[in-house]
Amino acid sequence: MTNKERRALSITIATCGIMLIGSGLIMTTTNTTTVKKQYSVEITQKRVASAKVNLIKLKDMELEVGNPLSINVQDYLENPKELDASVIKALKLDTSTINASEPGTYTYTIQFKKKKYNGTFTIKEKQLPQMQFTLKEISIPKGTALSTDLSTYVVQTLTDEVKNNTTLDLSSVNAAEVGVYQYTVSYNGQTFVSTINVYNQTVITPNTPEVKPEPEKPSTEEKVEEPTAPATTE
Repeated sequence: MTNKERRALSITIATCGIMLIGSGLIMTTTNTTTVKKQYSVEITQKRVASAKVNLIKLKDMELEVGNPLSINVQDYLENPKELDASVIKALKLDTSTINASEPGTYTYTIQFKKKKYNGTFTIKEKQLPQMQFTLKEISIPKGTALSTDLSTYVVQTLTDEVKNNTTLDLSSVNAAEVGVYQYTVSYNGQTFVSTINVYNQTVITPNTPEVKPEPEKPSTEEKVEEPTAPATTE
């Protein structure tokens, strides 16, 4: 073979090789399969209970007079959910200084180990029913003792609860002197006023009937005349 023929054969073989390589690349690219996988990631947040002593916060408590005090320590805490159960269990509540039957402001104590926390407890006045009183105008004779019974002065029929919270003031009334005086009845922040008239009572003495003497009755007894002695002659 001549050099020219050899060059032509080499070019032909090289060309065929390039074509084969390209075909392989095309086949590889065509047969490639893409697989997509999904992965889920779950993030769990672990809650760690904080049981620090300085997290104890107390409420300002209120209660209406006459109601029982709670003995549940959690009712007195501002943040019971922030405290560990073991801390709450160790708390000691002291309400011994509170008088639930007397309105006023008191102090309660919660102790944790050796540390004490003080809170405020207010006992409020009981909410009374609303009332409008109608008072009577009273007239009494001079020297009459004044009644302290509310029903003597108030038109309405009062319940025991209302009576116990009502004040009758007769201090301006002088029943020993004739005149018109004011008296007051106070209830639930309201004051009602009326009058008492003290008058001078005239004593009337009834007429005594005239008693006439009875006529003398004739005597039914017969008088016996005594015989007279004969006259004597000298």
